[in-house]
Amino acid sequence: MDRRSLITSVAVGAAAGAGAAVAVVRALGPGAGLTGAGAAGATQVQAGAVRLNMVTSWPKGMPGLGVSAERVAERARELSGGTLDIRVYAAGELVGAFEVFDAVATGSADLYHSAEYYWGGKHAAYPFFTAVPFGMNALEQSGWLEHGGGQALWDELAGQFGLVPLAVANSCHQAGGWFKRPIESLADFQGLKMRIPGIGGEMVRRLGGAAVALPGGEIYQALQSGVIDAAEFLGPWNDVGLGFFREAPYYYAPGLHEPGAVLALGINKRRFERLSLEHQRVLRFVARDVYLTSIGEFTYQNGVALEDMRTRHNITLRAFPDDVVNAAARISREMWAEAGSTDALGRRIYDSWLKALTAMRPWMEQAESRYAIVRGAALGAGQ
Repeated sequence: MDRRSLITSVAVGAAAGAGAAVAVVRALGPGAGLTGAGAAGATQVQAGAVRLNMVTSWPKGMPGLGVSAERVAERARELSGGTLDIRVYAAGELVGAFEVFDAVATGSADLYHSAEYYWGGKHAAYPFFTAVPFGMNALEQSGWLEHGGGQALWDELAGQFGLVPLAVANSCHQAGGWFKRPIESLADFQGLKMRIPGIGGEMVRRLGGAAVALPGGEIYQALQSGVIDAAEFLGPWNDVGLGFFREAPYYYAPGLHEPGAVLALGINKRRFERLSLEHQRVLRFVARDVYLTSIGEFTYQNGVALEDMRTRHNITLRAFPDDVVNAAARISREMWAEAGSTDALGRRIYDSWLKALTAMRPWMEQAESRYAIVRGAALGAGQ
């Protein structure tokens, strides 16, 4: 029996609606993934279903980000047999993109789908749970959260604000951004106005620029009007679709600021604890499933979009000059330590994160990174 048939069989055959979720999770196993959103849409919401409102920081239907939020709702409905109904609201529909944290923390909404580095003003250590410059890539972030003690520390931090945090997606390596003028030396960052959030924005400020925080849906207009001179968002898949190249033709990679950005599902803790054990398990399982789906999706779609950039738009990737890279690396190490020095919890988060990064770096650099270089040389770079 294939997974889709198994899901249907268990969900329909279970006597108790929410109990179907437990049976499905056990049958599929903790690492299993569902195949897509199509089958999920066939599951109807049952009478008396538990309803949860999810607010997001993304435009409706945005590839990768907005779609990830929709997947959470669809797969939760499927795995619960229609007894868990999550309604997804795009940025601005109920609250603004950067207001979702407060909405869920206060109970005005039940869940948010966003990026934790937006909440650096709540606690300086929050960016470690999304991405920091020169930090962990997507595989390393998963290693820390699941095996290096990161999730327990995240639970403790979010718990101070009445939240339950789950990793729900990863945008993988992000490009360095689009610039109206080429970056030929560190001096070109002086006075540069760039859209870049989180601790990456602080890196730009210390390089001499001015960081501007804007939701994704407002970036193009800001480039067009001259409010900003440069912008980063995600990678080729999202960036090309948003048309940034029309206003800022110089595209840089690798990015230095977000090597593997975790996106978060933040759940109101009181609301979560009132859910049945079955529904709690559904949410935890679905978050992990959608997280795994996102890694493959971003990796594949960015590759396809990169080729489209080359062939249709004649855009080539540029590399930041050495003096920019060296200055950014020095600044990044300073910022890590500062983010971890605010209080005792921040120090424990930083120490745990640094210990995990130090443990994983040798294998990542000797295996994954070198393999990519060797493969490129043997097969022809970009071929």
